[in-house]
Amino acid sequence: MTNETTPIGSIHVAPQAIATIAYQAALRSYGVVGMASKNVVDGIAHLLTKDPTHGVEVSYTGQYINIDMYIIIEYGTRIKSVASSVANTVRFHVEKSLGVPINEINVHVQGLRISEFES
Repeated sequence: MTNETTPIGSIHVAPQAIATIAYQAALRSYGVVGMASKNVVDGIAHLLTKDPTHGVEVSYTGQYINIDMYIIIEYGTRIKSVASSVANTVRFHVEKSLGVPINEINVHVQGLRISEFES
């Protein structure tokens, strides 16, 4: 949880709130068609509950934020370009929203999805 003390009080931001910002930023990135689970247990848990932070893990070390993203991208796009774009977009949105530097963003491509085109 990020903490900041001001003259009128303190501000606490939960990792789930940071994950929600990162989730929304990632889904808006070009080439991303969805978020994936880190493992099978997380996938089953997501089926049972709709989690707005699905596919995002946030850890806070006291000074820096580390984010792991698990994404599914569109088949035919450049994987490296999409992953780099996601990392840059998430970094921009989280740092803009919180004013706290991000140490690292790890983007894990868990799969590719082929869109069905109507003929």
